[in-house]
Amino acid sequence: MKNKPVVISLVALAIIGVVSYGSYRVGLHQSMEQASAKIPVTNPTFDTATGRSVLYWHDPMVPAQRFDKPGKSPFMDMPLVPVYADEGSDNGNVSINSRVQQNLGIRVAAVTKGSLASSFEAIGNVVYNERELTLVQARANGYVEKLYIRATLDSVRKGQMLAELYVPDWVATQEDFLTAKRLAKEGGDSANTDLVDAARQRMRLAGMSEEQMQLVESAGKVQARMSIVSRVNGVVSELDAREGMTVVSGAPLFRINGLDTAWVNAEVTESAAALVRIGNVVEVHTPALPGIILKGKVDAVLPDVNSATRTLKARIELPNPGQQLVPGMFATIKFSSGTRKEMLLVPSEAVIKTGKRSVVIVAQDGGKFVPADIEAGRESNGQTEIQKGLKLGQKVVVSGQFLIDSEASLRGAAQRMSEVTVPTKNVTTIHRGSGKIESIDKDEIMISHGPISSLQWGAMTMGFKLPAGGLPRNINIGDRVDFEFSPASDGSFEIVSIVLATGVKP
Repeated sequence: MKNKPVVISLVALAIIGVVSYGSYRVGLHQSMEQASAKIPVTNPTFDTATGRSVLYWHDPMVPAQRFDKPGKSPFMDMPLVPVYADEGSDNGNVSINSRVQQNLGIRVAAVTKGSLASSFEAIGNVVYNERELTLVQARANGYVEKLYIRATLDSVRKGQMLAELYVPDWVATQEDFLTAKRLAKEGGDSANTDLVDAARQRMRLAGMSEEQMQLVESAGKVQARMSIVSRVNGVVSELDAREGMTVVSGAPLFRINGLDTAWVNAEVTESAAALVRIGNVVEVHTPALPGIILKGKVDAVLPDVNSATRTLKARIELPNPGQQLVPGMFATIKFSSGTRKEMLLVPSEAVIKTGKRSVVIVAQDGGKFVPADIEAGRESNGQTEIQKGLKLGQKVVVSGQFLIDSEASLRGAAQRMSEVTVPTKNVTTIHRGSGKIESIDKDEIMISHGPISSLQWGAMTMGFKLPAGGLPRNINIGDRVDFEFSPASDGSFEIVSIVLATGVKP
């Protein structure tokens, strides 16, 4: 019977504990009902201590619940925290005071109206101007007796001797012509004159040029060898003749490319092709000619897209004094257009491109910032065209906008500027803590835990829902444990995993 008072005391303590726990659960249930009702706060309270206007009070652990006056949290053993009007609002605004703006290095610029020069650069290479191409062929059957040009890419001048051909077929026709010429001179009748014209026509059909026929007539003797000369200044790009070879009428002997002008084929992207027009003035410079800028015009835009590079060719014709431009040279081409129009402009660094949309941060009065979707157009010289989303005179953030986005996310005030590919409801946040088990109920475990840094909690005693699979068998009341927990849909917290603390024997 000596143990009877002890038993009575234990029973009394148990009854007190059950009553206290029941009161806690009733208070939690009532508070959650108030949270679901979302008591609106329409009249902000002025805080005389700080001089700031308070919108409402809340428990940071249960942010959905709002209270219209300060007090102790019904959920945890901690005071309610005020939310001030100048910290943010539900319309997406973020407020940052001037000192913090300076620390963050935030710079703003006004939306202006102006014009963008339709200019861009492209790369290309120098090629021959095919309009200056000359093909030299044999005009009759014969033999190459003498060759003056012996290698490709040799330079030639207009009138320069290229080769000499011996043409046996010319001997008979020239002798007939000289005989008819002598008879016409001796007889002087019209019949002999007709013979001269017929003999001249046979020489022409044999492939002789007017100059060669005049040489035969003036010299009065047979010219069995044909001299081939260049008709342009340029280089020999192809050489098909060799000394001693036999050639037939029409056989190609030389291919000569003129260099008085040159072509530059510029590789223009599809997006910039709309800015290229025939006749546009361009500037060309090449590393081979440092400090020299050549001016030309777009001669043609070729109707062909390179399937590998997705570019079109714009052909530019350039004068080539001194034949400084040679095929194969690399060149940079700057295109410009004289047509300009007025448009809204912002610095390009103010535009945040997420891949699906473009966003800017608009600065408002009172240190407030709000994100705005825009439609961006062309970009040139550090300026971007704004087609939709901004007005003239508005100010946009050009430096520090990502820090503003982070500030907005921490306060829960502004929507994220980038799309979330995974729905938020599927993202679970895990928090970790250590403490001592005070009691274990059917659905809940009471733990006296230390500070939880991820939630900015202090040390306290609170209840957690049991994990779905129940507690491990070696976990008992009074054990020190390490545990992980996550928020539940009803505002409470649920144990995810729980083990004996390090150093505690199972």
